[in-house]
Amino acid sequence: MSFSNTFETHVLNYVFTATSVTRPTAWYLALFTSNPAEDASGTEVSTSGTAYARQSAAFTVSGNTASSSAAIEFPTATASYGTVSHVGVLDASTSGNLIAYAALSSSKAIDTGDVFRVPSGDLDITLD
Repeated sequence: MSFSNTFETHVLNYVFTATSVTRPTAWYLALFTSNPAEDASGTEVSTSGTAYARQSAAFTVSGNTASSSAAIEFPTATASYGTVSHVGVLDASTSGNLIAYAALSSSKAIDTGDVFRVPSGDLDITLD
């Protein structure tokens, strides 16, 4: 996963200045139909009539990698989400700030009746 501009600025301020940085207290996984990019400009799946909502995520850290510590499951789609190509971790269930994002290894069309799942341990955020 790559980090957003906002999060990169928080890290730099935390490490190299005395500027106070507010730490997120919750994390949410979002699905995107276009690349959110570092500026959070991508298109998140619509909540209108689809039953889509960001899902809570929890992480464990080992070395330089944070991994999802539980499965993340989205509600059964009541209408097409479109083709999901990216995921993002945000600090709020609505609005909020993009923390990190990544392209899926292969895009996935989510149609009515489908459920998007991320198995425990399959979402990794690594710092090199």
